[in-house]
Amino acid sequence: MTGAPKTLDRAPAGRSAEAWERRLYLSAHPFAYPLLRGLARRGPAVRVPGVGVVVNDAALARRILMDGETFRKDGPGSPGDLWTPVLGPSVLLNMEGEAHRALRRRLTELFTPSYTDALCARVLAGPLDRLAGRLARGGEVDLVDTMRVLAGAVMSEVIGLETGRGAAAEAAYRRLFEQGERIVSMISLRTRRLSPAQVRRARAVLDPLGDIAARAYAAGGDTTVMGRMRELGLSEAEARGAAGAFFLTGTETVATLVPRLVALLHDTGRLDGPATALTGRLDPLIDEAMRVTTPTPVMLRSVHRDADLDGVPARPGDRILIATHNCCRAYGPFDPDRAHPPELRRLWFGAGPHFCIGYPLAMAETRAVVRTVLDAAPLTITRRTAARGVLIPTYARLTVRSA
Repeated sequence: MTGAPKTLDRAPAGRSAEAWERRLYLSAHPFAYPLLRGLARRGPAVRVPGVGVVVNDAALARRILMDGETFRKDGPGSPGDLWTPVLGPSVLLNMEGEAHRALRRRLTELFTPSYTDALCARVLAGPLDRLAGRLARGGEVDLVDTMRVLAGAVMSEVIGLETGRGAAAEAAYRRLFEQGERIVSMISLRTRRLSPAQVRRARAVLDPLGDIAARAYAAGGDTTVMGRMRELGLSEAEARGAAGAFFLTGTETVATLVPRLVALLHDTGRLDGPATALTGRLDPLIDEAMRVTTPTPVMLRSVHRDADLDGVPARPGDRILIATHNCCRAYGPFDPDRAHPPELRRLWFGAGPHFCIGYPLAMAETRAVVRTVLDAAPLTITRRTAARGVLIPTYARLTVRSA
């Protein structure tokens, strides 16, 4: 994550937004991204040697995600191949069938909208007050660093990690984020399994977090997510695995989204005045930003029985790579006023039995932070730099202040 800071370019609104989004992807994946976007022009599905069958169409992607019998998460080339050696066999990332349905039914109760709203209000109240105050005084705020701290704070609450207060807590949250980023960045488009060395590095981070989650589980009660898992009848092993999965999938999603969302609004001229019209319709705004930024650029499945993917045959053992980014970007540039068609609806969180159970938590956290930032509008970006060597494209720095 290096590179000299670049000040705001003065391209026309819209074109600047597209240019910066492309720059983020090229900085993160200078070779894979042009390949991925080139495949989007080859049709809804295309077989790529060494990669698998790449899917570029939202309707076809949704069909695959809804068919857990044909396209599974627990076969060759699937998420199970990647994460079972690290997280164990009983997490939603690598399960299918009745066992998956039973675990999901119990875990879904963890993240109800009322609970996640209350959790974020409790954890983020102080940090967001300080953020609002700094913006109101005309100070510069690096939203990338801010989001690492805020996302780390929420995830620490979910896992049961006690970090103290003040600067020491913020340093712990940054370390937590960096640890997750290093693990996720070991994955590329061609990765089918983690090497033994990569598994050891991942477990060196996740095992201590699992120990923390186990202690929170043992304490029980309904004040922590891990304690609530015990109350719901889940085992300690399931709690440890869930803590690792939440950490890997939940921290970067929100932390990378918010700076990019603010940049999209800025670059399309929507932060030039008070943002009251935007704060009144946050959910469609967030959904559109997620479509453009695509927090899950690709999804993996393993084929378990013969299927036809828009003329491309898929056979047992084949790897399916759903190019979520291609599916989403086919609907044009950032436009919060445009409704999403049914096949696209929150595709970046999955669909059907594997729709992300952490969705309410991600939305609650994003709403709280974005509302605070928008209340300070008009805003200007004073400095930004694209991150390198990351899986999810993002900014290394995005500094804003009230205009």
